[in-house]
Amino acid sequence: MKSLVLAALLSAAATGAMAAEKYVLDASHSQVLFSYNHLGFSTTHGMFSGFEGEIMFDQEDPANSTVSVSMPTKSMFTGWEARDEHFMSDDFFGATDEDMITFTSTSIEVTGDNTANITGDLTMNDITKSVVLAANLNQASEHPMANKPWAGFNATTTLLRSDFGVDQFAPFVGDEISVMISLEAMKAE
Repeated sequence: MKSLVLAALLSAAATGAMAAEKYVLDASHSQVLFSYNHLGFSTTHGMFSGFEGEIMFDQEDPANSTVSVSMPTKSMFTGWEARDEHFMSDDFFGATDEDMITFTSTSIEVTGDNTANITGDLTMNDITKSVVLAANLNQASEHPMANKPWAGFNATTTLLRSDFGVDQFAPFVGDEISVMISLEAMKAE
C-alpha cells in the first residue's frame, strides 16, 4: 500500500513539474512604468527597460507558475537626463553599473479567469520587501510572426519609495509610486 501511495505522489509531482513551461522575457516588448506626485503640481513618469527574466508558466494551473525578473537600476529613463542622473546619485539610488532591481515570486493566487495576485520579493537599493502585483494574462497563444507560443501580461502595484531607502524630499515629492508592468514572454527553446 505504501509503495502505491508513493508511486501516486511521485507521478503527481512529475506531472505538476512538467505542466509549467519555461518562457523567457521579450525585452523589446517589456517595460516597467512608474509615476509619482511632484510637489502637488504634476505627475512625473518614468520607466525601466532592458530587463531579463523567466516565467515558469502553467496555463492549466496558473497558481503553479513562477516569475523571476531583473533589470539594471541604471536603465531608468524619465525623459530628462539631469533627473535621471540625480536619481542615480547618492541622494537616491547611488547606483553603479552592476546594481540590479529584482523580483522573484513567492506565491500566486488566482483571482479570476485571467487574473491573479502575484506575491514576491522585490529587491531594490539593496533592500528586499514583499510586494503584491495585481496581474492580468492578456493573451497566451501562437505568435503570428515568431510561430511559437507567446504570452503577454500586465500588472500593477503601488510602492512606497521610503520602504527602499530612496525617500529624499518626501513628503513634498510623493512617497507613493504607482507601478504598471507590461511584458511579453516567449516559450524557451
